[in-house]
Amino acid sequence: MGSQQRWNQLSALRIRRINIERMIKDTLFISSGVLAAGFGLKGFLLPNKFLDGGVMGISLLVNVLTEINLAYLVFIINLPFVVIAYTQVSKKFAAKTLLAIFLLAVVLRFLEFPIITSDKLLISVFGGFFLGAGIGLSIRGGSVIDGTEVLAIYSSRKTTLTVGDFILIFNIVIFSVAAYVINIETALYAILTYLVASKTVDFVVHGIEEYTSVMIVSERSDEIKRAITGKMGRGVTILKGSGGYGKTGHRTKEYDVIYTVITRLELQKMKTEIAKIDENAFVVENSVNDIKGGMIKKRPLEGE
Repeated sequence: MGSQQRWNQLSALRIRRINIERMIKDTLFISSGVLAAGFGLKGFLLPNKFLDGGVMGISLLVNVLTEINLAYLVFIINLPFVVIAYTQVSKKFAAKTLLAIFLLAVVLRFLEFPIITSDKLLISVFGGFFLGAGIGLSIRGGSVIDGTEVLAIYSSRKTTLTVGDFILIFNIVIFSVAAYVINIETALYAILTYLVASKTVDFVVHGIEEYTSVMIVSERSDEIKRAITGKMGRGVTILKGSGGYGKTGHRTKEYDVIYTVITRLELQKMKTEIAKIDENAFVVENSVNDIKGGMIKKRPLEGE
């Protein structure tokens, strides 16, 4: 009983430590994201009346047309999406999102950033980069400062549209309105800003090293396993499987199914190694958004 109680206490301490570490990381990510987004907006986009996509694009468009302070617009226009997040995602996510949006509004209202450049191309590229970095860091912290994703998730549940379809249609409408009420050139630069921002979000959220999970079914699985671990320095997980219906009819033979995770840059090398051993191996690839634990980092090979 004493050992069990001690185990429970250690487990409670571990959980508390993990929660505190997570809270500190989230705070740092959200704070950094707010500052990066504020710099992108006030240092590049806002002084030059440039636009972006999403809810931030709507806020910038209304600012250009009405001269209402962007800080108020960002907070007010995002409020309905916080309510949707509260009902569709979670209360904690909604609370963190409300806090992040409020902090961004405070930064936009009270912090001054230097105007970096008046070159339109640089404004689009670097304004989009810092704004995208801010959005990505906020997502890493468990919140959003642009409600487009929240609205897209809600719409995908209520309609036949996917999240990607909705975001695309949403932004087409914004850019079309910008082209009509301002000019086509502004809309084109807004598209460029949005593309840079969205790609930056992907890099910040998923990392520069994008991972791919690979599942391999082969009668020569032992040799393939040795090639992956020995020549590529990657770990593998062996799953037990049995054959179903193939070219030669029903199969009852059991196989070792190899599962591994590698970077995109290593994918072709792995395919080559598999082909050297078994050209008829069944290989399935899937993109991986996030991974944790296990042998993620490539181990040093012998002789390196």
